[in-house]
Formats: sequence, C-alpha cells, structure tokens
Amino acid sequence: MKKTIANQKNISNTQRLANCIKEAVPQGIKTAIWLLKITIPVSFAVMLLDYFGGLEFIAQYTSPIFKLIGLPGVAAIVIITSIFTNIYSVIAVLTALALPVRDGTIIAIMCLVSHGFIIETAVLKKTGSSAFRMILLRLISSFLVGWGLNLIMPGDSSISEFAAANKQLIFSDVLIDWFFLISKTVLKILILVNLLLILQKILEEFKIIKWLEKPLKPLMIIFGLPKQTSFSWIVANTLGLAYGSAVMINQVKEGKMTKKQADLLNHHIALSHSQLEDPLLFLTLGYSLFWLIIPRVIIAIIAVWIRKIEIHLRSF
Repeated sequence: MKKTIANQKNISNTQRLANCIKEAVPQGIKTAIWLLKITIPVSFAVMLLDYFGGLEFIAQYTSPIFKLIGLPGVAAIVIITSIFTNIYSVIAVLTALALPVRDGTIIAIMCLVSHGFIIETAVLKKTGSSAFRMILLRLISSFLVGWGLNLIMPGDSSISEFAAANKQLIFSDVLIDWFFLISKTVLKILILVNLLLILQKILEEFKIIKWLEKPLKPLMIIFGLPKQTSFSWIVANTLGLAYGSAVMINQVKEGKMTKKQADLLNHHIALSHSQLEDPLLFLTLGYSLFWLIIPRVIIAIIAVWIRKIEIHLRSF
C-alpha cells in the first residue's frame, strides 16, 4: 500500500512541505490541462459567436430581463454556462466577452451562487435537502444578489456600450487579441491551480483544517448553523461541494450531524462555498475579492435564518 505524507515519520517540516509540493504539482498540471481543454474551446467559440453577431442576437431577447439588474443581455449566456458547467467555463466565457469590470464582477458573483447544478445539487440532496428547493434557492438568490449589487456597487452599468464591440475590427485582429488574452488566462490558471492544490496538501498534512474547527464554532452562531456543522462548513469553503462531498456525506452517515442540521448547512453552502478557490480564479480577470466573497456570505446567512424561521413556524 502506498504511504501517504501523513504516514511518514521522523521527517522535518521542511521535508513535509517539500513532499506536499512534490505530490501536488503533478496533480495540478494534470488538472490544469483538463481545465484548459474546456476553457480554450469555450473561449474560442464565444469569441466567434461574438464576432459574427450571435451574442448580439441572443442579447436582444434576454436584455429586457438583465437590464432590470443593470447587466447586458449577454449575461444570460454566462449564467446558463455556469448552471450546466463550472466556474472555469464561466471564466472562459467572461474572458471572451471582455466586459467592463463592474458588469463582469456582478455576473461572476451570480455565477458563484448558481453553478454546477448537476453535481452540486446531487451532493446537497444526498446530505438531506430537496433538490428542487436547492435549485430554486440558488436561482432566486443569484438574481437578488445581482439586483442588489447593481444598486450599491460604485460605477455605472455599460449596457449600451457592449453592443457589437468587434464590428469595426477585421477577423485577424480579433483573433490575435483573443490569442494574447487567452494566453494570459492559461498562464494564470496553470499557476493558481497548482498553488491551490499545494495549499490543500499543506492543510491536510499539518491538520490545519481540524485546528481551525474549534475557533469557528462561535461564528456558526452568527451563521445560524449548529456547531456540529463546523467541520463540513470548513470543507465546503476550502475544497468546495464537489471535492468536499465525500466528507460531508460521511459526516451525515456517521451521525456527526443529522440531516436536519445538514439541511441548514446546505442552505448556507449552496450559496456560499469554495471561498478559497473560486474567488482566486476570478482574480485572473481583475475582480475584487471583497465583492466576490462578502455578498455570498451575507445572502447565505439570510437564507439560513429564513429557513430556521420557516421550521419554527411549521412546528406550531
């Protein structure tokens, strides 16, 4: 049986760190290549769609809805991409669209709330929540967040400025611009994915996740979550729902948290999870970590307390 880092004894902390890097980098390169196989074709397809008027065609039908929250109609393309794929595909589309930072940030936050429905809804259902309720919660919350941010974020929306950005350009110029833009994104993804995997290995090797669990319990009170959900909350916010699913499902199976407790947790993490990886990935587009993290935490807290009030009223 292959020994893990944790099973190795009598080695220095420096060596342990080196081993973490040694294990993480091959996985990081493999994962990055897989992600880029999605990112590059999607980005190229959206660039073509944009140049030949496809996005403008879609936008004329979707713009009335998204104008209500201060976004161009093409925002629908990004949202739909996020629902059926993942954040990496969202980044590919946003890279191709090259929207202003304010618009892109609002769309990114909406996608962080509503993405990966197929896999993540299955995890949320497995740990005790209604699949339909989770989907509805995430969709409604993403639009509420988008609407709210349009009211409070500095700057003005550029709805009227997006139309046909490439009409006056010849295709070769657009292609060259896309190539340099996607090259930068590729480089940043290669770096970030490897750094994130190294960090994950270090957290596991030095038992930092468990060390963080105890001081976070008071925070659970603010969140409206039972203390039994602390460890799963940490997992969801460091590793995400997909990567952390095994841990969360196991917590329920072993009785470390009940399905009712897990359902409350799900109302939080459905809207606010992977606060380590996903926001850092959006840094490649120049978005602010504050806006990528804080609004999701706030809407998640509200969702949990509304759920608790609902449960309380039903008990009468």
